[in-house]
Amino acid sequence: MSAQKETIAQDIRVNAMVYGTLLKPKATANTLVVIISGSGPTDRNGNQQMQQNNALKMLAQGLAQEDIASFRYDKRILTLLKQQALQEEKLRFDDFIEDAVSTINHFAKKEAYKYIYVLGHSQGALVGMIAAQQTEVHGFISLAGAGQSMDQLIVNQIGLQMPKLKNETMQALATLKEKGKVKDFNPALTSILRPSVQPFMASWMQYNPTEEIKKIEVPILILNGDKDLQVATQEAQILKEAAPEAQFEIVKNMNHVLKTVTGGDLENSKTYNNTTLPLTETLVPTITQFIQKN
Repeated sequence: MSAQKETIAQDIRVNAMVYGTLLKPKATANTLVVIISGSGPTDRNGNQQMQQNNALKMLAQGLAQEDIASFRYDKRILTLLKQQALQEEKLRFDDFIEDAVSTINHFAKKEAYKYIYVLGHSQGALVGMIAAQQTEVHGFISLAGAGQSMDQLIVNQIGLQMPKLKNETMQALATLKEKGKVKDFNPALTSILRPSVQPFMASWMQYNPTEEIKKIEVPILILNGDKDLQVATQEAQILKEAAPEAQFEIVKNMNHVLKTVTGGDLENSKTYNNTTLPLTETLVPTITQFIQKN
């Protein structure tokens, strides 16, 4: 086993909403990857209060060993919670895009890195797609990103879990998408359609990943694990069909938190709270090769 390279970790405040960690090799690096995390109050390491796996921290560490710097940051929702300033009804999907754009531009202005790539995990993949259109980056990496819009994903999920609710869900979401709010919906849908979250959901639904990925003019890598319980490999395939020139990789035995699973769903779910389990072995080399090639 080769010796681990020395790295430097530096906490950076980009603005009032973006706090994160720049991790770089001690030797000079000319490439930076901006890592955008998934949904919920997710921190820079890929963790939530009841879900500790350090997936994004390990990703950053793996990249640093390949002489690639990275910056990962806490989601705005977590920052607001820490400041006791979260007003759910004021949150918009565009806020996440703004944070990603601000972060990329922050590092671009410093001119410390010749090449900047944006990597989005899960919900962060859609954020990264749009940020990649609005900034000067050299490549975009979708890691477990959805191919369908949020409303279609919800309809499909409800259709599987509660088939009798599917039509009602479709109608409620169509109204929300068109009008920005919906009053009449089945109480069973309250968790996703409560009034305070409707503005955020409506703003999220305006973006269709298959349309957004077509607008990206830099090289694209689409990655998904075949053991991902949250984002099926079909979602990655949908993105690939929308962006045929993209590099497309289905990582064998990798799940949503980027860990290797060889057993069933119980083993899979246990990895979500395991901070010692390493990343799937082929993940970092695949990302590194894409960066080196592009």
